[in-house]
Amino acid sequence: MSVFSTLSIAALAAPAALFGAAHLSTRKQAREAERLVPPAGQFHQTAHGRLHYVEIGPQKAQTLVLIHGLSGQLQHFTYALAGRLAQDFHIIALDRPGCGYSTRNSDTLARLPAQAAMIQELLDAKGVKNPVLVGHSLGGAVSLAMALAAADRIRGLALLAPLTHPSAGGADAFKGLIVHSPMVRRLMAHTVAIPAAKRTAEAVLTQIFAPETCPPDFLDRAGGILGLRPQSFIAASADATLLYPTIAEQADRYLRELRTPGAVLFGADDAVLNAEEQGRAMEAFGLKCRIEPGFGHMLPITQHALCEDFIRATVASLPT
Repeated sequence: MSVFSTLSIAALAAPAALFGAAHLSTRKQAREAERLVPPAGQFHQTAHGRLHYVEIGPQKAQTLVLIHGLSGQLQHFTYALAGRLAQDFHIIALDRPGCGYSTRNSDTLARLPAQAAMIQELLDAKGVKNPVLVGHSLGGAVSLAMALAAADRIRGLALLAPLTHPSAGGADAFKGLIVHSPMVRRLMAHTVAIPAAKRTAEAVLTQIFAPETCPPDFLDRAGGILGLRPQSFIAASADATLLYPTIAEQADRYLRELRTPGAVLFGADDAVLNAEEQGRAMEAFGLKCRIEPGFGHMLPITQHALCEDFIRATVASLPT
C-alpha cells in the first residue's frame, strides 16, 4: 500500500469517526428528549401522515384549534394558554405535520396547502364544525392557508405573531435550516445538526424570545427539548426551505379570496417577524391588528394572559 493510500484512508477515517460519534450522541439525545416529554395526547392517521393532538374542554363549546410555529410543538400552547381557554372552549392543540409527535410521509408536505389539508382532514374526521383557528408564527400562515382553502368551514382567525407575507429578514437563528436536498437534510439531522443545536441553544432562544426572557422550564414544560431530535430538524428544515414560493402565492390571494373574519396580535418588539409588515398589513384584508409595546415573538408562552384576552375578544366579535 502506498503512503498516499495510507494517508487517504486516515483522512477519510477521521471525519467518519466524527460523524459516527455525532450520530450516537444524536440518538442518545433523542431518547432523552422523548423520555422527558412523551406524547401528551391522541393520534389520528390521515392519508399523508399521523397527527398528534390534545383535546380538552367542553365538547359542545366553540372549538379553538391551536397551531404552533416553526420548530415548535403543541406544548407551546399547553404550557399555559390551552388550560385557561378550556374553561369555556373546546380545545384541539396539535403538533403540525412532521413536528412533535406528528409525522408526514414526504418533505413536500411541508408546503402550506398540504399542511392545511392534513389538519382539515383531522377536523373533518372528528366532525368539528366552524372552528376558530389560533395560529402562532408559521402556524398563522397555516391557519390562513386553511381559511383560503375552506372558508365555508372556518369561522374565524385569532392569529398570534403570524407569518402572513414573505419576509426578507427573519431571525438569523433559522437561516441554518435552509437545506434544499432531502438527502443532505437527513444526513445533517442524524449527525451534526443536533450537537450544533445543543451548543447554540441558549443564544438561539435568547434571540427568539427577545426582548423577553425564555422561561427556565421551556425545554420540558414547553416541549423545547423535542427540537433536539433528528426528525425535528428534518421537519423544521423542510418547513423553512419549502416556505417559498407558497407564502408569496398565498399572500397574493388575500385581497381576492380571504373572507374569514378575525384579528391579529403582535408584540411591537418582535425580533423574528416585523409587526407592521406581517400584522398591520392584514388590516387591508379585514383582520384587525393589535400591536402591544414591549413584547416579543413567543406570546403564547410569555404573555398567555394577554393572548387569552385577545382570543376571547376575537371570538366574541365574530358573526354568529
